[in-house]
Amino acid sequence: MKAALRMLFLSAMAWACASAAVAAGCGAVTIAEMKWGSAAIAANFDKIILEAGYGCSVEIVPGDTMPTFASMDGKGTPDIAPELWVKGVEIELSKAIAAGRLVEGAEILADGAVEGWWIPKFVADANPSIKTIEDALARPDLFPDENDPAKGAVFNCPTGWSCKITTQNLFKAYYAEAKGFNLISADTPKDLDASIADAFERKRGWLGYYWAPTALIGKYDMIRLGMGVPYSEMEWNTCTAVSGCARPRRNAYPTSQGVTVTTKAFADRAGPAMDYLRKRSWDNGTINEVLAWQDENSESSRNAAVYFLENYPQLWTTWVPEEIAARVKRAL
Repeated sequence: MKAALRMLFLSAMAWACASAAVAAGCGAVTIAEMKWGSAAIAANFDKIILEAGYGCSVEIVPGDTMPTFASMDGKGTPDIAPELWVKGVEIELSKAIAAGRLVEGAEILADGAVEGWWIPKFVADANPSIKTIEDALARPDLFPDENDPAKGAVFNCPTGWSCKITTQNLFKAYYAEAKGFNLISADTPKDLDASIADAFERKRGWLGYYWAPTALIGKYDMIRLGMGVPYSEMEWNTCTAVSGCARPRRNAYPTSQGVTVTTKAFADRAGPAMDYLRKRSWDNGTINEVLAWQDENSESSRNAAVYFLENYPQLWTTWVPEEIAARVKRAL
């Protein structure tokens, strides 16, 4: 009996020492919570996993791409940006990594952030020949403009969004007006979302710009059309994304990378926690579903993170060792 108690005591002490070592190595951590949904949820499940699994003491701070990057590069804080979109800071980030100030972790968006022209799946199912923008533009009858029934409609972004410029140029490049379409600009983001919701409610065709991961793509079954051409960065930078470009050419949208970035100081002391940040990545299908749940239930990013951890263990438990996953599960 005494031997058994002694073994139990030693096991408990070993676990306590291991936990203390992890906590000491991780310490106090600051995580940037970006303003968009997927990044905000990631910041919150990172907080839960790092605290419950690795013994860190985590504070979430407000963030956005440019100011967060500048602060991490110049001041060494916050410690972690879970989802930094590379395209906006690509050159500066490469320099900071090469200089040893910042460290790149996982590409957290496994599929990247995608943009394009979309149609409802029920339209695609009924018209299997429609695979590309060119295919859709051959059928204005399937995507009617309510205010001009003889024409089709292509829905665009609100004023002030860069996607309004790119969609205008691509509308011109694909000769959509000559093919019987009007370009309809949304007054607000809510108006763009409402046009899709209305199309699904009425089982009416819809064609236009959208992006993922988003709650709306998680809620409504949409199909992204092929552009018919590969992405040209030169064309994008010199014309597709330039307001008033005189002769836009057909082009595809780029896929934007979302990566985890940490300060070098944090990476050096994080120990096993850094292994987690170098591994975890989730796909757009999962993100869209979680965002849709959050939107439909008007929940916080913290609660959406808990929902993800409770309902998608088959994904996140592959990011951490079994004992870490067990600790996180007990904390939920």
